[in-house]
Amino acid sequence: MAQRLGSAPRLTQANRPHCQVFVSNLWSAWAQSVLEGADLGTISAKHALWEEDMKHTVFGAALAAVLAMPAFAADYTIMAPAAPGGGWDSTARAMADTMVAEGISGSVQVQNVPGAGGTVGLAQFASTASGDASQLIVGGYVMVGAILTNASPVSLADVTPIARLTGEAVGIAVAASSPIQTIGELVEMMKADPGSVSWGGGSAGGVDHITVGLLAKAAGVDPTKINYVAFAGGGEALAAILGNQVTVGISGVGEFLPQVEAGTMRMLAVSTAEKWAGTDAPTLMESGFDVNVQNWRMVAAAPGLSDEQKAAVAADIDKLVNSAGWQAVLADKGWANTYLAGADFDAQLAKEVESTTAVLKDIGLVQ
Repeated sequence: MAQRLGSAPRLTQANRPHCQVFVSNLWSAWAQSVLEGADLGTISAKHALWEEDMKHTVFGAALAAVLAMPAFAADYTIMAPAAPGGGWDSTARAMADTMVAEGISGSVQVQNVPGAGGTVGLAQFASTASGDASQLIVGGYVMVGAILTNASPVSLADVTPIARLTGEAVGIAVAASSPIQTIGELVEMMKADPGSVSWGGGSAGGVDHITVGLLAKAAGVDPTKINYVAFAGGGEALAAILGNQVTVGISGVGEFLPQVEAGTMRMLAVSTAEKWAGTDAPTLMESGFDVNVQNWRMVAAAPGLSDEQKAAVAADIDKLVNSAGWQAVLADKGWANTYLAGADFDAQLAKEVESTTAVLKDIGLVQ
């Protein structure tokens, strides 16, 4: 990561005129010496002194001008450990656009590395980005579950968690052409024949899969019998739902809302205890199923950072989440601001890993 400039005197609108006046006075004094008839040797000696002063003045002004420039962080690269079109990809690209627009960084690139619920990207990130504070990765609830279900040798303990960023309800939706009109009808189909209802969602063991398992259990259906089809990215899952290749889709509400608003999909329910902004779909709880799940997404930095590097990255993320641009992103995407950083986030992350392990065991996805 590029060296950051600390606080230093700056060439500002307030002190720039003083520099200009000082330079002007030097030349005026030289001209006055000539007019007063000073001998050439005296003038040359004075000129040498004035020239030296000039060099210091111009150098100082130039240095102050450099110091006055915005102290950008090094250019960032954000890994979205999934294919384009899903929640992690949307989060990474929203972060990139906002960090540049808000002047937090000069350039931010997004890299997609899909596979195994984010664990392929996580393993690559942990092994190649060590000590590089310009590298970030997004993750969250889905990754916690995927690490467990895939028995991944690399976990979030192998990177540097920075902050939780957002929360979002999980939505259950069908294509507009589907005969299924309500969540009740869908559950009755699942009760009659669990395998006949195919669920298209994110990675195995992730929040989508967990929500289906919890719904099955709440409805009295064996969670191990559900027919869950995992997709590497939200774009692939959306195409399968719209093409009626699966019975029903499950993903973050924000990924379905554009299609719902366009009339090509119908939202049957949301997973949170309260209704979610942007949709009038009922909650699972008010539909009679004791399920309350909220997806959350986070950002982590590379392993092996110094305390100073970690603090610098954390400061940039803090600037991001407190910017007007990020607030606009949250409103546009329908994401809740669940920002949590530092030791508080570390403690919460440990609790999430513990609770997710218990849920996955409860619904038979982890032994």
